Amino acid sequence: MEYINRPLVQRLVEFKQEKPVSFHVPGHKYGELSGLPQSLRSALSFDFTELSGLDDLHQPEDVIAKAQDKLMKLYNTDASFFLVNGSTVGNLAMIYATCRAGDTVIVQRNAHKSVFNALELVDARPVLIAPNWDEETASASTVSAGQVRQALEQYPNAKAVILTYPTYYGTTGEDLKEIIAMCHKQDVPVLVDEAHGAHFVIGNPFPTSALALGADVVVHSAHKTLPAMTMASFLHVKSTFVSKERISKYLQMLQSSSPSYLLMASLDDARAYAESFTREDVKSFLNRRENFINRLNRIASFQVVESNDPLKLMGRVENYTGFQFLKALEMENIFVELADPYQVLFILPLLKKGQTYDIETICNKIERAVNWLHIHEEKKNVITPPITVNQISELCYNRSELEQFQVDWVHYDQTVGMIAAAPIIPYPPGIPLLLTGERITKEHVELLTTLTTLKASFQGAIRIEEKQILVVMNEVEE
Repeated sequence: MEYINRPLVQRLVEFKQEKPVSFHVPGHKYGELSGLPQSLRSALSFDFTELSGLDDLHQPEDVIAKAQDKLMKLYNTDASFFLVNGSTVGNLAMIYATCRAGDTVIVQRNAHKSVFNALELVDARPVLIAPNWDEETASASTVSAGQVRQALEQYPNAKAVILTYPTYYGTTGEDLKEIIAMCHKQDVPVLVDEAHGAHFVIGNPFPTSALALGADVVVHSAHKTLPAMTMASFLHVKSTFVSKERISKYLQMLQSSSPSYLLMASLDDARAYAESFTREDVKSFLNRRENFINRLNRIASFQVVESNDPLKLMGRVENYTGFQFLKALEMENIFVELADPYQVLFILPLLKKGQTYDIETICNKIERAVNWLHIHEEKKNVITPPITVNQISELCYNRSELEQFQVDWVHYDQTVGMIAAAPIIPYPPGIPLLLTGERITKEHVELLTTLTTLKASFQGAIRIEEKQILVVMNEVEE
């Protein structure tokens, strides 16, 4: 196999071939001392550290610099960085580099928890824009240019606008280019969590990347749609408003001082994979995707729903929840990205021409799962309309203000009108149902009740068995 287009991968292979002797960390000594099964231990022979000739992620001058330079050229940026702590650290770094304590920041309400964690750590004041509801995918979608314009008019001192593009379900909306141009006219940078769009650089039929639309900072989870290891991500800067040096400074502070060479090698490889994706590969991918959808559409009572991103498909079984369908699929050893009250989400493999994928066997298993549902599961036609909130709103309190209050666990049926003391996050997708400092509404409680009844998974301050959440106790609503 040729590694020449992957400078870091090539150097690691060459280094291993020289049969180095380890008197350095990590302690597994190239896997020799590891008790892991051989199939796992073999990867440790490439688990190096910052040795001579292997460069340093936090001061790249050799092969890592070359690898990041190739990444920068592919995505046409001012600077591109390897991330070994996931897109989470990218979201943290871009917010730290642009926001200060007390700053007003306009943010899409259905952003990932890492965005809100970063704003809480900085102690910025988020102005929330409620996303539109996408009827086709039955999910919270994007925000409109009109909503952002209104927010900028109401909060002219906003220091940044933070958007999610695409959503977890692959919706992109039509207004991002207009939103970015509008923000730039007011000297406001646009930061985009494009975790699910690293493959957009391939071009048609995939949506246009936020980078190509003019965003200032964009974060990509290379591991979500490109063949990188979990936690392996990219951060890109192309801006006159955001300093790449400040981004680099915060990445050095926030990322591990012992970055994994396995993760970095997989990023080098993922970049090469996207860069080498040809029009023939695109044609082959679309043909197999079409065959997959056509075969699924022959399953009785099963519906395939498409979104803006061809890699995303929703699967629904009439009169059954996504959680029920998830259970049936896993009995067939098929594991999907997530389930919600309506459906499951499939993330398709970004296959190149010639790569194998047994569509018929997979579809037969899906059909067996659907049939199992009809025999063994009770029908549940669940209707959970989106939460109706103000299109533009603020949290009642930020992190520092909340420190003055006492908190306690309360049955969520009794929390309407109270303030959430910590986030409640259905996971996946990791989008908070309730934010720290947000006032709890009847609709929040109704949706929380529905999701817990349907056995959804959560992160955050929730005791599912006791039906309790953490709230502020000595706050008086004015």
